[in-house]
Amino acid sequence: MNKIFNLLLCFFSFISMNAQIHEVGVFLGGSNYVGDVGSTNYISPNKLALGILYKWNKSPRHAYRFSYTQSTITANDLDSKEGGRKFRKYRFDNTVRELSAGLEFNFFDFNLHESKRKVTPYVFSGLNYFRYDELYISSGETHKEKNTGSFAIPMILGIKTNLTTNFILGLEVGARYTFTDNLDGSNPSNENLKSLHFGNLNNNDWYVFSGVTLTYTFGNKPCYCPY
Repeated sequence: MNKIFNLLLCFFSFISMNAQIHEVGVFLGGSNYVGDVGSTNYISPNKLALGILYKWNKSPRHAYRFSYTQSTITANDLDSKEGGRKFRKYRFDNTVRELSAGLEFNFFDFNLHESKRKVTPYVFSGLNYFRYDELYISSGETHKEKNTGSFAIPMILGIKTNLTTNFILGLEVGARYTFTDNLDGSNPSNENLKSLHFGNLNNNDWYVFSGVTLTYTFGNKPCYCPY
């Protein structure tokens, strides 16, 4: 009976060692936009971005990641280095509310069961759905027409480390390639506003979130298996 008990204990220990470990936490950083208005710098946060996230770590190398992030994105032609934009003087503000799901991959093993200090770069991609305001610009003034939604492809690069047994700190930059060209009011979908189109209508807009993540880990941990 003792042998059977020990075998069962070893079996459940093996399951625990390979069990999913969970992370919940927050994102704090900034946002910026890249498109037909304002500066074309890809990493230039100018508005506060806040979010929450959850990770389901399937192995020391990869995790399923889900998040909600929101921010105001803004741009002003006066901040551009292009003379034509400076002369035009367009600007806009838009609110982005984003839901994201995808896969995070660690370059090095990041075993949450180990207490020693670990550091790894990571990448993330998946699919985002976000809500934003459909805008148009008339006589230099930006107007809101309606609230709508679209999809985006996130491309995140970061580095993370464990601060303690249960807390992980990450630093990341994530660009989102959107399936819309009207975060800035340059390409309204309303046919009645077609005459107000401007900029490069063959390129869609981007927005970028840069900041830090702090997550709390929990879940099953391996136990000692006697023989």
